[in-house]
Amino acid sequence: MASGESEASAIGKCVVLPATFIGGPRNMRRKYIDAMALVQKFGKPDLFLTLTCNPNWPEIRQHMMAHEETHNRADLVVRVFHAKLELFKNEILKKNIFGKVAAYTYVIEFQKRGLPHAHFLLILEHDFKMYEPKEYDEIVCAELPNEHSNPHLHKMFVKHMLHGACGNLNPKNVCMKNGTCKNSYPKEFCHETNQTNDAYPTYRRRNNGVSVIVRGAKLDNRWVVP
Repeated sequence: MASGESEASAIGKCVVLPATFIGGPRNMRRKYIDAMALVQKFGKPDLFLTLTCNPNWPEIRQHMMAHEETHNRADLVVRVFHAKLELFKNEILKKNIFGKVAAYTYVIEFQKRGLPHAHFLLILEHDFKMYEPKEYDEIVCAELPNEHSNPHLHKMFVKHMLHGACGNLNPKNVCMKNGTCKNSYPKEFCHETNQTNDAYPTYRRRNNGVSVIVRGAKLDNRWVVP
């Protein structure tokens, strides 16, 4: 500036980040091309899975002071999440709980409040691919579990897997846009899972009369997140 330079772009030194720099543009492009190569060789993904960090995990809570808040302990949160992620990978890649995996890719993202979550795409081997809706029902559920036969799963569903309430029940919910839910809740009741063309299946949501009270609203299977 002292020498009379008026262009900010001419000041300083240009540094090109190599592909080995994680998160850089060349690094991200290389990973994108690798992911596309997997699809080219093994076919389209069969499963899309999300692993979300829970700030109330006991592994996190037991190492926090009474006055501390989770979003201020990123060092602790990411370590616990990484350990959970490795266990999760062991379940799906070595124990093959969804079948043998031919190829996979995943990305870790951070929410605005600092909590990490991972998105997985799994390509199953030919003999383990799902071809019929009844095979989807063995893995994906969009209905409230039976409270008596599986109380723990029912408790987790009610706590984590119910959307809303929104729409007429709560017009001011954060998901509302132009008077409707941007996630299209509540869904329609569906007697059985239907396979659609080039889109997500329509999962089974039977009108069996089962409902729970969540955030002051009565919610049934139409509000369950798959």
